Amino acid sequence: MLSAERRQYILDVLKRDGRVVVPTLGEALGVSIDTIRRDLRDLAAEGLLQRVHGGALPASPANTSFADRQRNLTPEKVSIAARAAQLAQRGMVIAMGGGITNVQTAQHFPYDLQATVITHNPPVAIALADHPGIEVILVGGRLFKYTMVTVGAETVNAFAQVRVDLCFLGVCSLHPEIGVSNVHYEEVQVQKAMIACAGEVVALASSEKLGTASPFVIGPLSDLNLMVTDQGINEEGLAPYRAAGIEIIRV
Repeated sequence: MLSAERRQYILDVLKRDGRVVVPTLGEALGVSIDTIRRDLRDLAAEGLLQRVHGGALPASPANTSFADRQRNLTPEKVSIAARAAQLAQRGMVIAMGGGITNVQTAQHFPYDLQATVITHNPPVAIALADHPGIEVILVGGRLFKYTMVTVGAETVNAFAQVRVDLCFLGVCSLHPEIGVSNVHYEEVQVQKAMIACAGEVVALASSEKLGTASPFVIGPLSDLNLMVTDQGINEEGLAPYRAAGIEIIRV
């Protein structure tokens, strides 16, 4: 079997089973463990999977720039945002993270909402500029242009100084074993601070992100209280997340 055929087989198994195991692949393909490991290393370098001990998991589909995500905004993400916006209540202090779904959530806040929003996502601040009843606190730091959020010690320290009622967390990856993870190390440090300061954490996660893993772990699934997702995943697929104590809203 050619290497291209072998690697396509690996990706097909990964899509079917949600994970691949090195010895099992070696036996199925009749090649050495070293060969499989090389294949996984090459596929990981292309961003097609995330290597873990003993095998690999699906990679996050979110490793794209803010501009790309904005151009490829899906109806599912708009629906998630519209439903998430309904969770905001009068008088709340709300933390809003990165990602285009958070921007959409801000755009769906009722015009008469009275609340305070603290965010390191400049497009969220801009989306809320015309809301007369929402006080917006834009957290400083270094602008990470690829995802259009501020990062760094200043950003982390700002969230460490507040206590919020609700945190809308844009996530790259959710996995029952790995937990919540992200492709960017500095964003992870900010997200950890956001989770720590929040009374309730809501993950905005399209179904394509469930069952995937990214290099940098934010925390276990138990860090999340609620998840808003779409109809692209069935109840069986949601079972591990419910078992972790996450309330799930599917739109």
